[in-house]
Amino acid sequence: MKFLRNYIDKIKPNFEEGGKLHAFRSLFDGFETFLFVPNETSKSGVNIHDAIDSKRIMSLVVIALVPAMLLGMYNIGLQNAIAAGTVETTTWFSMFLYGLIVMLPKIAVSYIVGLGIEFTVAQWKNEEIHEGFLVSGILIPMIVPVGCPLWILALATAFAVIFAKEVFGGTGMNIVNVALVARAFIFFAYPSVISGDSVWVATESIFGIGSDVTIDGYTCATALQHAVNGLAPMGADNAALTVSDMLFGFMPGSIGETSVIAIAIGAVILLWTGVASWKTMLSVFVGGIAMSLLFQHTLPENPVAQVPFWQHIILGGFCFGAVFMATDPVTSARTEVGKYIYGFGIGAMAILIRVLNPGYPEGMMLAILLMNVTAPFIDYCVVQSNVNARAKRLTKKN
Repeated sequence: MKFLRNYIDKIKPNFEEGGKLHAFRSLFDGFETFLFVPNETSKSGVNIHDAIDSKRIMSLVVIALVPAMLLGMYNIGLQNAIAAGTVETTTWFSMFLYGLIVMLPKIAVSYIVGLGIEFTVAQWKNEEIHEGFLVSGILIPMIVPVGCPLWILALATAFAVIFAKEVFGGTGMNIVNVALVARAFIFFAYPSVISGDSVWVATESIFGIGSDVTIDGYTCATALQHAVNGLAPMGADNAALTVSDMLFGFMPGSIGETSVIAIAIGAVILLWTGVASWKTMLSVFVGGIAMSLLFQHTLPENPVAQVPFWQHIILGGFCFGAVFMATDPVTSARTEVGKYIYGFGIGAMAILIRVLNPGYPEGMMLAILLMNVTAPFIDYCVVQSNVNARAKRLTKKN
């Protein structure tokens, strides 16, 4: 590390004002501050300093996402083998390797497009590179179907970074979750890519790895889509899913959203490091369970309403949204009471959308985006309530 520090200090003058590589100053600064904690401090005012800056927070979130990403890669290969009928003759390593090959281009496109825009904007504004896309760049490919074309993923990433982030001022200024805006763009601009029955399982071999699914007209719906039709959750081979399948994520779905166990590991990391709020996270589950139980008793003829509450929680993107999306410190409520209200609203709204809109059985994406918009109002009401309560106490004392 000392050698690396010395090397960076040696080439740094080339990127400073007047240096021959000044045009890449923002790029150099971004990599330097990612590798080492800046040794510069504020010149005025009272500040509290430590080594956990926003880049470190983003890095911890990425680490928390790794288990879900790895399980997602394995599941890509598993679903391909199940659909092709070769699961008995395919090793787990081959399944994982196939998923890795499928996933890497999506991650690369997401980061190249997103970071390319952020580097360009930072250089144009003569500012430091915003580090928020470290998380968004990995989230975007994890919340789309495996069949999403790379060019559509690139368009969605560019749209989200520009219109959901940069126009508001960059990292920390966006009012809605950037990754979810990318998914929303795909959903509304190319609905067949994210809601069709043929996009959830990879059906072609790559470099001789994986299997070609040769069944004519092959389709595969998600477990929630089966629920809309009043059917039990089924996998790629139309066999009923077990509870184990649902928990481990061995079923069709968005790449990183299926494994509850992997998501739970990520949740532990986020809570243990203090990056995410347990109040928001817990409230999302409480809201979802409460709304699910309410609909079970009030809408006996609605097939989605009759899905057991625990299946509502472990199917689709509910857990992933509750752990990694709802807890986004930029777009969520910031007051302590507001976090309970905000989280409960997301969970309740997700089930509400699932039950009352059969054409869109997921619900979590729209629920979080809607609550992102209302988060500032929630905080305002909480603060005003506290101000009014204190004013009343002062009035009584006087």
